Amino acid sequence: MKPTNVLFVCLGNICRSPMAESMFKQLTAEAGVADQYVISSAATSDEEAGNPPHPGALQTLKKHGLDASNHRSHPLTPTDLEAADYIITMDTTNLVDVRERLSKAEQAKAHLCMDVVPGQDGISIADPWYTHKFETTYDMLTESLPLWLDQMQQTRREASPHE
Repeated sequence: MKPTNVLFVCLGNICRSPMAESMFKQLTAEAGVADQYVISSAATSDEEAGNPPHPGALQTLKKHGLDASNHRSHPLTPTDLEAADYIITMDTTNLVDVRERLSKAEQAKAHLCMDVVPGQDGISIADPWYTHKFETTYDMLTESLPLWLDQMQQTRREASPHE
């Protein structure tokens, strides 16, 4: 069975989505399923293209034992969208932007990150570039990402019941 391709998306790809990418890579490694996933992140804007993560994002990740210092902002491409099985966006603006770039048939693979958390439908992860609340972003991702992994693992089991 081919790996599940997971793409995290935010506006600049220097705060929320690289944090999510780094955290999700750690989750899959801890669960022993890293080889079943291709995990990346991208920006809906090209304003930060090539830039490293925001210092606040790096500091928050480092505090939790993660390192995203090699990450560079990457604007979303048609290839990214086509390859992704799941496109997990950080806020409603990102979700609208991504869905505008997808065909009708592909729109179901775009999701709002917090929608997987019971009672959190439609909730955006506030951009810490503006709020400077990187720990809040980390906490929201800590709440949602394990649920995404559970859902993805369940989908993989259903797609390949003999594994």
